[in-house]
Amino acid sequence: MNEPLPDGFQMTELGPLPKEWRVVRFDQAITRVTRVPKVKQSDYQPIGLVPIIDQGQSFIAGYTDKSPYKDNLPVIVFGDHTRVLKFVDFPFVAGADGTQVLIPDSTLFDPLFVYYALSTIDIPSRGYNRHFSLLRESSLPLPPLPEQRAIAHLLRTVQRAKEATEGVIAALKELKNSLMQHLFTYGPVPVTEREHVALQESEIGPLPAHWRVVRLGEVVEIHDKLRIPLSDKQRQSRKGIYPYCGANGVLDYIDDYLFEGEFVLLAEDGGYWGKFESSAYLMKGRFWVNNHAHILRAIEKYAINIFLLYMLNFMDISVFISGTTRGKLTQGVLKYLPIPLPPLDEQGQIARMLQAVDAKIAAEQARCAALEALFKTLLHHLMTGKVRVKGLHLPGLERTP
Repeated sequence: MNEPLPDGFQMTELGPLPKEWRVVRFDQAITRVTRVPKVKQSDYQPIGLVPIIDQGQSFIAGYTDKSPYKDNLPVIVFGDHTRVLKFVDFPFVAGADGTQVLIPDSTLFDPLFVYYALSTIDIPSRGYNRHFSLLRESSLPLPPLPEQRAIAHLLRTVQRAKEATEGVIAALKELKNSLMQHLFTYGPVPVTEREHVALQESEIGPLPAHWRVVRLGEVVEIHDKLRIPLSDKQRQSRKGIYPYCGANGVLDYIDDYLFEGEFVLLAEDGGYWGKFESSAYLMKGRFWVNNHAHILRAIEKYAINIFLLYMLNFMDISVFISGTTRGKLTQGVLKYLPIPLPPLDEQGQIARMLQAVDAKIAAEQARCAALEALFKTLLHHLMTGKVRVKGLHLPGLERTP
């Protein structure tokens, strides 16, 4: 038995919608532009006067000096192979293969509203086959133009808040990298004081004169013998609360653990070992580890786990990796990795400074995830009329200085 419609709603081919809304077919509302300047992949340049918009994930794929398309802006670009949608409100040149340029009927639609409405359409994947024929079979909700503009403005506001947060995260990560470079060269001193730090030249670069260079195996316990890999099938039958860890992080949760305490896990194979890359991560509590990560614990009289974590992620370990198809950091090489070793109090200071930046990054990442969830929820509810923009207030979207 069908549930009764909410007051003020009608049943349409798109489901329940407000009575003052209409439904229009794609072909009645959107025109595909066929004469758009296009360039080949070989013509893409890293810099230039005119941006290239193609069907790839990157918003701007490259640049060219070719004369741009600048009529009837803004437009919507759809990837025939990728199903990626882009809203473009500036002159551009299109990538040649599979880039469809669409113009909404301005008498019916706000272009930005159409972009968001199209993004709600679930187009099944045909692999690398063309998807535009599926898109053009769709229908779109048609609220009154003022409501379209209000919906589009609200969604764009949330989107811009998320983009601003992503910018803050990127800046914080750059700050962290710069701070690591300073701390692992001069120690935990203010930037203004680094000229007064006595340095030594070592096999791993300049270091404070009172630091030592040691082999990693001298200052850590290695617990690799306790590792046990489990297949996907085994893990499916052993679901639980304990993290199952691999080279680059937690892969699953199972019903038992091998380790208890605090350890540094360093990728043995399948990892990322370049400078500033996450070759290592910290695990606390009870967990299981497969055979793709080394399990290290600092010997307390020499080192601190969290310091070792930051130091390993700062270093360029890639030069010590063997193997061609799948790189590997063998335990034999691991033991002889040369690392800087400050006094314990300085290790603690360095770790606390970097942890403070990491805490800020984590807070911004949580905000970003919350904004993404809010956007998806609003997109669904606003496009179906379940939430109306009139009187809707979303506090906290504007960043405070």
